[in-house]
Amino acid sequence: MICSMAPDEAIDNLFALQDERIIKAVIKKKKKKKSATESRMESSKKRKGAKRRRHTASNENPKPERVNENKEEQNPKASKRRKSQGPVSNSSSFLDKMKAKLSGGHFRMLNEKLYTCTGEEALEYFNDDPTLFDTYHAGYQEQMSHWPELPVNIIIKWLKDHSPSLVVADFGCGDARLAKSVKNKVFSFDLISNDPSVISCDMANTPLCSSSVDVAVFCLSLMGTNFPSYLNEAHRILKPRGWLLIAEVKSRFDSNTGGADPKKFTKAVCDLGFTSVAKDFSNKMFILFYFKKKEEQISKKKDIDWPELKPCLYKRR
Repeated sequence: MICSMAPDEAIDNLFALQDERIIKAVIKKKKKKKSATESRMESSKKRKGAKRRRHTASNENPKPERVNENKEEQNPKASKRRKSQGPVSNSSSFLDKMKAKLSGGHFRMLNEKLYTCTGEEALEYFNDDPTLFDTYHAGYQEQMSHWPELPVNIIIKWLKDHSPSLVVADFGCGDARLAKSVKNKVFSFDLISNDPSVISCDMANTPLCSSSVDVAVFCLSLMGTNFPSYLNEAHRILKPRGWLLIAEVKSRFDSNTGGADPKKFTKAVCDLGFTSVAKDFSNKMFILFYFKKKEEQISKKKDIDWPELKPCLYKRR
């Protein structure tokens, strides 16, 4: 086709064709460049969007460890205080536990002492160091806190059910809770007196006159090896037909574990000049005995076969 054209026209056509090809190539190249630019811009937008999302999530759920680290960096003194408080707290807890163990051990030693000596020896022992009496009673109260029911409360109820005119002698009164809980006139006796209402004495020798009280109470207090002399003293100060109430730890009267036979103990008390009225074995921790002093007394008392009461020694907790 070119051969049939004039030379000039053929040349013009050739240049036109080349120009067209060049223009198409340039346009194609621009399109590719535009496409690459748009792709980069889209990728950049995606990266920025992901970064914003991570930042938002970080603000909504901050990592606690990083916050703590920042706080510690901002306030190093507070960090040091927190670090120092840990060992101090642990040390304080350890010392408290050691003190509790020592106190418990001291109580058990004093408790065993009271069960294995006479009332006179116990009085002398505590008079030499009255603070030991406070140590003993603090340990005693701690032990009683584990009991579901206390015998003193039953005795208090018994007195409230009877006439408030009855005069009471409380042998081994402790903190004189009995006297503080009833309207009756109560003489409170114990080895040491930390209360003006408590009379310090050996319970085998009280300052009361013979036949002067209506009720004698021994609430967990038949502790000395000479406990029969305490009951003799109760018999002396009681009026005829006066009441003798005894509450004691149940294990002391469990013959299967070395304790006294309750029947033998009851017989010995009756031989002293009492009549057995009732016994209460219903509580798992203690026994209650109710006696009344005989109205007619034997002029000459026979020898009494007293059973040995098993010491109540508390186990290490």
